[in-house]
Amino acid sequence: MCGIVGGVAQRNLAQILVESLKRLEYRGYDSAGLAVIEHGQIHRERQVGKVAMLDAAIKTTQPPGHLGIAHTRWATHGKPTQNNAHPHVSGPIAVVHNGIVENYAALKTELQAEGYIFTSETDTEVVAHLVNRACKTIPDLLQAVQAVLPLLQGAYALGIVHADHEDQLIAVRAGSPLVIGLGIGENFIGSDQLALLPVTNRFIFLEEGDIARLTIAEVEIFQNGQAVKRDAHELDMTLTQADKGRFKHYMLKEIYEQPEAIARTVSIGLDNSLLKDSFVDEGHERLAQVKQVQILACGTSYHAGMVAKYWFEQIIRLSCQVEIASEFRYRDPVVLPQTLLVCISQSGETADTLAALRDVQAQHIEGVVSLAICNVATSSLIRETDTQLLTLAGPEIGVASTKAFTTQLAALMLLVMKLGKIQGRLTQVMEVELGQVLNHLPSVLHQTLLLDPLIEKMAHRFIEKRDTLFLGRGIEFPIALEGALKLKEISYIHAEGYAAGELKHGPLALVDNDMPVVILAAGDALLDKLKSNMQEVQARAGELFVFADIASGITGSERVHVINIPAVHAQLAPIVYSLPVQLLSYHVAVLRGTDVDQPRNLAKSVTVE
Repeated sequence: MCGIVGGVAQRNLAQILVESLKRLEYRGYDSAGLAVIEHGQIHRERQVGKVAMLDAAIKTTQPPGHLGIAHTRWATHGKPTQNNAHPHVSGPIAVVHNGIVENYAALKTELQAEGYIFTSETDTEVVAHLVNRACKTIPDLLQAVQAVLPLLQGAYALGIVHADHEDQLIAVRAGSPLVIGLGIGENFIGSDQLALLPVTNRFIFLEEGDIARLTIAEVEIFQNGQAVKRDAHELDMTLTQADKGRFKHYMLKEIYEQPEAIARTVSIGLDNSLLKDSFVDEGHERLAQVKQVQILACGTSYHAGMVAKYWFEQIIRLSCQVEIASEFRYRDPVVLPQTLLVCISQSGETADTLAALRDVQAQHIEGVVSLAICNVATSSLIRETDTQLLTLAGPEIGVASTKAFTTQLAALMLLVMKLGKIQGRLTQVMEVELGQVLNHLPSVLHQTLLLDPLIEKMAHRFIEKRDTLFLGRGIEFPIALEGALKLKEISYIHAEGYAAGELKHGPLALVDNDMPVVILAAGDALLDKLKSNMQEVQARAGELFVFADIASGITGSERVHVINIPAVHAQLAPIVYSLPVQLLSYHVAVLRGTDVDQPRNLAKSVTVE
């Protein structure tokens, strides 16, 4: 959540900073601002709303400055107002901040007693005043910041500048991601590398606890007061393309990118229809000793983990538990020895998932192997786990996850197959069968996307609805949850996903002639039972919207709307049935006029609790 950019250069930075903020809009925000310094003066501009409003403002004022910081804010402390927008200023100090300072209230009381005046409701303004106070006795800006950090509790990333030090920018990473972009005669900071790609493709990824001083000529990094060296990484620009192309929204573009994204991800693990020997070969001996699996994730990634539970237990008969990371980390859980700890995150910076991973690692449990499934090769989650499995979805800009979700599922199936093969739980016949289905999956997804016009037509029946139920049985139940999540987060229609067998245990009370019920009817062993559940809905005058296997025998009628989905292996059906629920949610949101790519109150990368 939120976005930081900053830089020190030989050219004016205001417009560069704004363009970088535009590339961070996917993270979710409610206000934007920047501060640039020229001749000992801080020129600050802040606007509530979109970055475009900030852009218009600076085109009018044209603030000069070769040193600057900028920010998109997602409100945590205080409403979205101009006074609460970043950067925050205290005398010659300007600060931008991601994360939360948990003890800000006590610090604020202390500072107010010393005469400091607060103009915002934020926790960030505390940092600006603390650095200002430190600079009165510590002339070196880096040392002043180092003196302040022990006072702060919480997780944060900071960009700090001083009007009297126009040659340097201070950056801090403590629980929230921050990268440095290396240029020629200029250096930058950003919440992620995507923001800085217009100015550089060389990056240093700060590690936990790093403090950096950037000047035009060099970058110095310190850990616990000692200078450290961090490697620079050059990114392949062809892997970071993130424009909408011919599509109206990023979300629709990313839905249509899924066949290729799945193909890329599958190619990591398969050679024709067999697993590559080199696939997840790190820690082979440790994986051979694994006795159970624990999956940790949040949101959409949690739904991917729920699907994987079926796979681990049905395909290779290995016990699997799935938990929401934010709950797991606070309930004093028991993690058994010889556990494979699978952490799933699109960004690799999800605060709760990282914290849960670190909590388990701190226990030093015998035989625990941590594995990350992630879309960002340079993320904290990738760096902090024993082994990694990248999804290769490419940049996902839309807040509502689509291709990141389905590539997570593909990666999880590959992991199930690999672990099963290592432990002798997967027969070669099953390996070939699943491998062939995975290789054929992009073709099935292409066929499914051809149904888009039918799904768009179906979406018109949801425009005035207030509530929707999504039902699935067995391995389709998590996709019902995911479909409901998609609809509610981008169309703002209240939606709930249920295991269809639970209808009689409560949800049936909600069904009436105004309640749309979306059914996921894959061609599996539970299809006949699902048909019975559909009859229960029809008996209560419910209107059915059915995505059904082409051979299911389910036919349409006046209040039963059926779209036939291409046939697919039952175990891989969750990936295919994800597409129609994504498309349905997308078209409903467009018809209702919501902000599809940046839905209200949500952010792409959840880096705070």
